[in-house]
Amino acid sequence: MVKLMAELMEQVAQYTSVVQDCELDLRGYKIPVIENLGATLDQFDAIDFSDEVRKLDGFPLLRRLRTLLVNNNRICHVGEGLDQGLPCLTELILTNNSLVKLGDLDPLASLKSLIYLSMLRHPVKNKKHYRLYVIYKVPQVRLKERQEADQMFKGKQGAQLAKDIARRSKTFSPGAGLPTDKKNGEPSPGDVAATKNTIANTSALAEVEKLKGLLQSERRSGPSDDGGEEMEEDTVTNGS
Repeated sequence: MVKLMAELMEQVAQYTSVVQDCELDLRGYKIPVIENLGATLDQFDAIDFSDEVRKLDGFPLLRRLRTLLVNNNRICHVGEGLDQGLPCLTELILTNNSLVKLGDLDPLASLKSLIYLSMLRHPVKNKKHYRLYVIYKVPQVRLKERQEADQMFKGKQGAQLAKDIARRSKTFSPGAGLPTDKKNGEPSPGDVAATKNTIANTSALAEVEKLKGLLQSERRSGPSDDGGEEMEEDTVTNGS
């Protein structure tokens, strides 16, 4: 594993896209902790991580950053206050990580500028009400399920339902395992099945690269007239 230091960020590849976006490529360095990004001096529109990151937090104020790729990692925790460090983030690619509980997604609600959110291949995807809960917690997205989500979580009963299903993972330590069954200390059958499904689908890199290309194409062409309602499953889009 490699500690993310200023010296490393000076040495790694940096790219300029066809739309003149500057990208810092940290893919493949097995960086376990996001830290010291202040050394970038906020010079990048996109940062690409992969392989070992376990927590989505530790960001300084990066006003320029629009795209964050953290696919194919081990992320099991999303930190609070992401908007304080990433106020202008519009694209978050979280494909193929290890979020387990619906409540683990709550901090994403603070990212008010978010347009694209890819959540393919996560254990949490198998939770009941998963998709509607994401729509409910990230209110800026505009989807065909929006009305259904608003109705489900409406009023006191809806708020209680959201509270009941929004339980977060209790441990965020590096290398932490699955939540265990309280009776026997073993992972629940549902969590084991979900994790096996994630492991069996670890080759998401090509898919994410394709999605990244589509995002860049969308940025050049501008938003569609249909409000972004036609989309890939588990990728939420803000159509406003």
